[in-house]
Amino acid sequence: MSIVQSFQMAIKNIATSKFRSLLTMLGIIIGVAAVIIIVGLGNGVEIYMTSAFQSLGTNLLTVNISGRGSTRSISVDEIYTLIERNPDLLQSVSPTVAVSGTVKIGSESVGTTKATGVSEDYARMKDYSLKAGRFLEYVDILTRQKVCVIGSYLAKEYFNNNAVGETLRIGENTYSIVGVLSEKAESAAASSDDAIYLPYSVAAKLSRTGINTYNIAVTSQNTVTQAKELVEDALYKVFGSDTAYRVISMAEMLSTMTSMINIVVLVLGTIAAISLVVGGIGIMNIMLVSVSERTKEIGIRKALGAKQRNIMEQFVIEAGTTSGLGGVIGIVFGYVLSSVGSQVLSAVVSTEITITPSGSSVLTAFAVSVTIGIVFGYLPARKAARLNPIEALRYD
Repeated sequence: MSIVQSFQMAIKNIATSKFRSLLTMLGIIIGVAAVIIIVGLGNGVEIYMTSAFQSLGTNLLTVNISGRGSTRSISVDEIYTLIERNPDLLQSVSPTVAVSGTVKIGSESVGTTKATGVSEDYARMKDYSLKAGRFLEYVDILTRQKVCVIGSYLAKEYFNNNAVGETLRIGENTYSIVGVLSEKAESAAASSDDAIYLPYSVAAKLSRTGINTYNIAVTSQNTVTQAKELVEDALYKVFGSDTAYRVISMAEMLSTMTSMINIVVLVLGTIAAISLVVGGIGIMNIMLVSVSERTKEIGIRKALGAKQRNIMEQFVIEAGTTSGLGGVIGIVFGYVLSSVGSQVLSAVVSTEITITPSGSSVLTAFAVSVTIGIVFGYLPARKAARLNPIEALRYD
């Protein structure tokens, strides 16, 4: 009997006992589907995290300076000088100052809006685009102009999308709106669209703490580590202690988060793969039963000249076919559940996270399922191959 004939016979036996075959495959189906969903979920979370960090700027360094008393400090000009002297690694900088005070537009107070003092380079560093008007300019910083740029949420909710030329108040000060940023977060309250940006020189004058935070853009995402070391070395020379400052790299944070996600996915995927082993045990059990049920058939084949390897080949192929078919059903099942799970997840957490199965995980799960079927089918196949034909023919 050829391999093709053995495969056709395996399909015929599976079709003859559909319900029992389905139960036999159940462990494989669940295992393959679970691996696909877990790896897909990990991919979806990784894609979401990457997108979120990229919106913050993976080529950005955030420098927080706590200082060491009044004797050692670093000025804004010194930070700018550091940028200018290292154009191969550092591209631009924006001092960042949080502004406190109640935001009032007309007679209404806005409690969710965050006001921040930034430089004229901030929009380019953050990849913000303008919907109307202009962003802050160097002259605004230099002459401490009381102007501001607002997010799309404020323009839409309070100015009917005609905000340029209007005014708003932060605390006791009135600011002229010179620009409106394009929508980034569906113009939702408390999102990045619910923001006000004003010259950092103006914000520093209002702030009691001064300028302690800087956003620095590096020339390439590939040189973030070198740029970070450069900034840290420069700050260490000033403060003489690495506790006086903190340099945070978004790219490194993203890399750390991705590594953690991959570890979690690997652990969960391994747990899910255990069900494949359980499925293999189920296949072995059913194949042993099948050998007992078909003992007479085996005896007839041996009496007609079939060799041990022919009998073994038939049962191994049947076990592999059963597990392979279970793997295919598991793949379909996994994709269907991934699609449903994406919709449920997005609805529950109100965030667009798509479960994205990878081709490599699908192929690996399928290959493992077929391998497990063959491995666990070997013992019943060997038992069948070693049956004495005379005893097999007498078996009832």
